[in-house]
Amino acid sequence: MTQHILLSIRGMTCAACVGRVERALSKAPGVAQASVNYATETASVDAAPDAQLNAEQLVAVVSKAGYQAHVQAPDGPAMDEAAPTWWSVWGAATVALSLSLPLMLPMLWGQHDFWPPLWQFVLASVVQFMLGARFYKGAWAALMDRSGHMDQLVALGTTAAWGLSCWLWWQSAQGDAMAAIGHAGHGPQLYFESSAMVISLVLLGKALEARAKRQTTQAIRALQALRPDVVHRIGPQGEVDVPLAQVLVGDVLRIRPGERIPADARVTEGLSHVDEALLTGEPLPVFKTHGARVTGGSINGEGALTVQVVAVGAQTMLAHIIQSVVDAQAGKAPIQRLVDQVSAVFVPSVLVIALLTGLICGWLGLPLDVSLMRAVAVLVIACPCALGLATPAAIMAGTGAAARQGILIKDPQALESAQAVRIVAFDKTGTLTKGEPTLLALEVMPDAAGKPGMERPKALAAAAGLQSGSEHPLAKAVLRAAEGEQTKALPSRQSQAVAGRGASAELEVSGAWSAWRLGSTVWAKESVAPALAWPALLQERQAHWSAQGASVSWLMKQAEGGEWQVLALLAFGDQVKPGAAQAVAQLKAQGIRTVLISGDNAGAAQAIGKALGLDEVVAEVLPGDKAQHIRRLQASLKDAHGKQQGQVAMVGDGLNDAPALASADVAMAMANPSGGTDVAMHTAGITLMRGDPLLVPAALDIARQTAARIRQNLFWAFAYNVVGIPLAAMGGLNPMLAGAAMAMSSVSVLLNALRLTRWRPDQAARAR
Repeated sequence: MTQHILLSIRGMTCAACVGRVERALSKAPGVAQASVNYATETASVDAAPDAQLNAEQLVAVVSKAGYQAHVQAPDGPAMDEAAPTWWSVWGAATVALSLSLPLMLPMLWGQHDFWPPLWQFVLASVVQFMLGARFYKGAWAALMDRSGHMDQLVALGTTAAWGLSCWLWWQSAQGDAMAAIGHAGHGPQLYFESSAMVISLVLLGKALEARAKRQTTQAIRALQALRPDVVHRIGPQGEVDVPLAQVLVGDVLRIRPGERIPADARVTEGLSHVDEALLTGEPLPVFKTHGARVTGGSINGEGALTVQVVAVGAQTMLAHIIQSVVDAQAGKAPIQRLVDQVSAVFVPSVLVIALLTGLICGWLGLPLDVSLMRAVAVLVIACPCALGLATPAAIMAGTGAAARQGILIKDPQALESAQAVRIVAFDKTGTLTKGEPTLLALEVMPDAAGKPGMERPKALAAAAGLQSGSEHPLAKAVLRAAEGEQTKALPSRQSQAVAGRGASAELEVSGAWSAWRLGSTVWAKESVAPALAWPALLQERQAHWSAQGASVSWLMKQAEGGEWQVLALLAFGDQVKPGAAQAVAQLKAQGIRTVLISGDNAGAAQAIGKALGLDEVVAEVLPGDKAQHIRRLQASLKDAHGKQQGQVAMVGDGLNDAPALASADVAMAMANPSGGTDVAMHTAGITLMRGDPLLVPAALDIARQTAARIRQNLFWAFAYNVVGIPLAAMGGLNPMLAGAAMAMSSVSVLLNALRLTRWRPDQAARAR
């Protein structure tokens, strides 16, 4: 297994930093691939085959590149709760405003140069070299690394404005003619307020950016907060409170009403409802009794539970969920790699454009201060931060919103592929159906004379009496039906299971005992009329239910003469899940074709397909052959030139559907009560944490909305620069406005991405 290390990176200020850290890590010994995410401030490092990564060495490599790093914990990142350094923002803003307001509102003071040059110099220098020291540090580190960096643009631009002001002030102090610079009778025109205002605006933008980025990680922090600090362990000394870290597999814990369940466990005693909303998105509490599995992080309801731990630490479902969200947010969508390539040459290009702007302005005869201010404006407005944030911010917000609704997106590749899905193929059992036999119908048969037979409740009571104590799936279906209809099973004795036939017993009816059977059609034919043809009525009803894909059993009673009489027909089938029909309808409304690929018999598959309105049904398919049908569907989406015009998604339970899931462009594994979720989370790109078919169109919807936000963000990020740089070069923006526009570019991209945090599946359904 390839070694994988996730590092937390601090000190990155723009997209150019991403390439710099990636290059540094890629050159480290044993590294096969390094991927840095600017929005999450993480680096994902994979080892080369047969290589062993040294975490301390990787941290040292990042430090040498000019950034801080530490290794994240295996059970999820420890989110940095430190707030942005607002004191530096407010300090810089106060100085910048005190320098700028007299210039913007001269009528309040009656003079243009409210502050003497010396005071302007002192105040601007405090902002430039103290509060703005971070930009010089970043620029110097990038220069040593021979790479471009946003800090270089800010440092060069503001230093140029500050330096020009110092030069003009010195010229004035030397007694140069004021008329030569157009200010006879006044002090010199200085630009200290421009440098101070640009630094304050950039600091404000970075603080707002940091605050918005923290909002995109709310999903991870909410999941991490689900771990309780102390648990109640039951041992030889009774109930003892111990830290969560001391809990081991096999420990018995007491969960009081209202407490969080600390680890994955099975209920050994007690009854209660458990709220699993933050883990699965299930809005209603789930009833738990003896033998039921409970998941760490869920909230116990009204009853006390005693549970035995089955998984702790990084092996719990909560840890897997957190890690899946972290991996998805730390990864890169394919389009982001193109953006990174653009960002790598962006800063050098801007430096060239700024230099050309100053030279051309000078060639056109513009004054030195005007030429330099235009070059400064170009440097300030051209910031690659928005480019670096456009894709990862949308992915973070989208995957976080999906996780809160029980949809785990494993990586950005799955997200990008999902938004292009044109065909969805479903498995039947456990995906569209409940995956367990259900009593679909109980039909009472007329007697030999054609008169009405026994009453239905009595027939159900007799069937329940025959199946009492049996663990057979069909027996459980009968008992569930009797319980649901509040029908009491008839007393039984001498119960016997007949292999390949059914069950027999003596039942007490009205104080008398008689022999009864509940079994297959073969046994019924053998019992009722071995020498005669199967009665036409029974043959008709059997054919009817067999066409629906149902399994048929017959309730029989032995008469006084010894002959057997069929009293009722019981039809069993796999019941369609609530929401399955609505899910198919929503997919069709999205223009997506739906296909059922099932290993069940043709009758059962066709019945489900007809009931749900599926476009195509393929039945009696072996697990290994499902992949061939996925490839057939993929081929159907190719145009005449062989180019793929859409993606194929496969939805299964993650167990016997593994070949098909692996072959599909988008694999969606649906959780099921039998425990296939753990396998699903390792094999599928998208995991649906509860067995609700409505999560399928919801997952595709959030993928499309996330892709739309990425496109919008990239458009605005490029638009700011495409419009802003020429405007600044032509004098349409002074450095202060350029700084404000640069700050707003990053903030607007983040705010647009944060709109995804309000996404809900029901909103997606109502929108269509």
